[in-house]
Amino acid sequence: MKNELVIGASIAAALAVLPSLGLATDTATAALAGINTNEAPRVTATIDNRALTAVANTHLGLVAKTKPTETVADSLPMNHMQLVLKRSGLRANALSKLIADQHDPSSAKFHQWLTPAQFGQTFGVSDADIAAVSSWLKSQGFTVNGVYPNKMQIDFSGTAATVKQAFHTQENRYTINNAVHIANAGDISIPTALNDVIVGVAGLNDIHPDPQHTAPQVAQFNPSTRMFAVPQQPGKTNFAKSSLAKLGPDAVPFTTGERGFAPYDLAKIYGVDKLQSSGITGKGITIAVVDVESMVPGDWTNFVSQFNLGSFGGTFSQVQPQADGLTNCVDPNIASPNSDFTETVLDAEWATAMAPGANIVVATCDSGNSNNFFGGVFTAATNLINGTSRPNIISASYGFGEGSTDAASKSAIDLMWAQADAEGISVFVSSGDSGANPSFNGGVINGAGIDANSLGTSPNVTTVGGTDTADVLDGTTKKYFSSTINDVYGSALSYVPEIPWNQSCGNDVAAKSLGFADSIAFCKEAVVFDPLSLYTTSEGGSGGPSSVDAKPVWQRLVKGTAKDQSRDVPDVALFAGSYGQHSAVILCTAADPCAPNFTTPTVLEGGTSLSAPMFAGIQALMDQGLSEAGLPANQGNAAPTLYALAAKEYGGPTGTAPATLDGCSSDNGTKGTAKCVFHNVVRGGISTQCYQLNGAATPTPDCYFYITNPEFLLGPGQLGLMSTDPSKKYSAKTEAFAAQPGWSFATGLGSVDANNLLSAWKSFVGVK
Repeated sequence: MKNELVIGASIAAALAVLPSLGLATDTATAALAGINTNEAPRVTATIDNRALTAVANTHLGLVAKTKPTETVADSLPMNHMQLVLKRSGLRANALSKLIADQHDPSSAKFHQWLTPAQFGQTFGVSDADIAAVSSWLKSQGFTVNGVYPNKMQIDFSGTAATVKQAFHTQENRYTINNAVHIANAGDISIPTALNDVIVGVAGLNDIHPDPQHTAPQVAQFNPSTRMFAVPQQPGKTNFAKSSLAKLGPDAVPFTTGERGFAPYDLAKIYGVDKLQSSGITGKGITIAVVDVESMVPGDWTNFVSQFNLGSFGGTFSQVQPQADGLTNCVDPNIASPNSDFTETVLDAEWATAMAPGANIVVATCDSGNSNNFFGGVFTAATNLINGTSRPNIISASYGFGEGSTDAASKSAIDLMWAQADAEGISVFVSSGDSGANPSFNGGVINGAGIDANSLGTSPNVTTVGGTDTADVLDGTTKKYFSSTINDVYGSALSYVPEIPWNQSCGNDVAAKSLGFADSIAFCKEAVVFDPLSLYTTSEGGSGGPSSVDAKPVWQRLVKGTAKDQSRDVPDVALFAGSYGQHSAVILCTAADPCAPNFTTPTVLEGGTSLSAPMFAGIQALMDQGLSEAGLPANQGNAAPTLYALAAKEYGGPTGTAPATLDGCSSDNGTKGTAKCVFHNVVRGGISTQCYQLNGAATPTPDCYFYITNPEFLLGPGQLGLMSTDPSKKYSAKTEAFAAQPGWSFATGLGSVDANNLLSAWKSFVGVK
């Protein structure tokens, strides 16, 4: 019968095979000693296509609010989808316990990392269950491309027609945020016999995670001012010449030029220079930056030459990683091998800036299907983690809100990062570039409320937010920067106080610097001189609570952590951008290569896409330093250790705070924080602008509206700032989100002094 499938051989094998004995003794590691995950196969019933179970939340919530524009053709290819498998409760609990032990210096399993094969054999789905699922996929007309070593993913391909037949959902086209996407119209249904081992299908929609960087600026260096002249943006001249500009150059972007940071500057600011001078440069450590497109290798060579980083011995390579047993990673630039991608250039060059002795590997994939959510970043990352040659560190500067991610895709992300952690790979993810909702990079939050980056809310990664140097708004630049530039184009003298990166009028540090009582007053005044709201923006570092992942134990250790049950981000923060776009980092690109003394146009860039690879570079310094002290280079997720160290400076969630809570305030500058591991960012916030069109089908929650019906180009409606409770008066208690002593949604634990961090890390793990 066509509606019934009896997988005779697979079921017979499942029933006949004894419970798995796990790894053979000669291949087992100390990490697996005493762990018993033996269990019988869970697929034991006949797989009947007439007996179905709907899998909840396996389509995008956005789709339910949007009418489809058309159904897709049955012939539409659906390549390299991922059937995400579900491990048993026994194995899930055992994995969580192991990862906790791997990060506990008092445990015998401390730093005992797994291989992909060990991970899959012990914590994946049984071979018999995988065989049953694979046979069912083939019976539905799909091509099974392979099973990942982790035994948690099956890579398979088909068409929209096979998806409709097998999973009982229609692929449609939708217009979401002014872009056309495909997505499944409803939740999938699967045979009930498979329900215990299947989470869902990742790849049924093409909502891609976005790079988290600002729009690049091509500028010309002016040696007399030591600033880069950035052309005025079209259509913004009137506001720049308005009377508001008379309040000061900080009120309007592009009135005084832009300061370009060199690697020297941020190495000096974050104590990296001290480690570099002592030989800790990331030597021997591999950082993989995962991206959707490649870059011209000469860019990296130019960057290293321009800033005199070549003597440190770092290396550069580009790869299309393949997981063991699969060939689903295609060069995304095969048709244009000499093309550049800004995100990739930023990641590779600024990981090197912090760790000039490290091996930088650019890992890019085109999974062969542009209609797949996992068309690059996920494929590159999961293939690295499941490959035979694995990096010490991964940096992923991409993101999208959990509200824009279906449940199966989110599960796949979290499963991937947990595996990386168990293998000892440290993963750093950008928090996002649009305040309290990371899905609006380059735009304005609308039709959605507070959210967090679905790639960064896993408890097995370290999520990096964004800061801004406070010297410009504070008027203290002469105190922290030299009036001349040195031979590697740097001018920073020391650590510089920081505030959260926020380019909107919601930046209350900017508001007060310009003479306003608060950011609401500043925003209202801005509308007077900018009635079209050309400068309305949600650009700024992101942070917020997860609506999916629970708060890990280690995140409860520090004063200031939110009293919720959610995994909250970010964990830490580094420089990402500047209010008024006064400061950015320098890139060397193929179109605009860096010339000696910057005599030709140069690219300036920012965003948490900068923060994450920089912290990955700092982690490479930690790895080398700890390795030279006798520990394994791999540290796994850095966050548990970072929070344990922060608890010593900031204090625990209850009780009297130590003196170092105030002493390590970023506002104390270099002298006050000289012995601190963390620079605690305590003023400012990441509440950026949001809007709601009149008559909008989808309202904008979590938005405190301060003006109604401005004549802005987005359309008549309401303009506001993001708030945790828009029914109350906007204040530091309700804005989303304000910095505070200890941890905050604005900047996490704050930034770090890399030199002090290495010393504290060594002490934490008991080495000198």
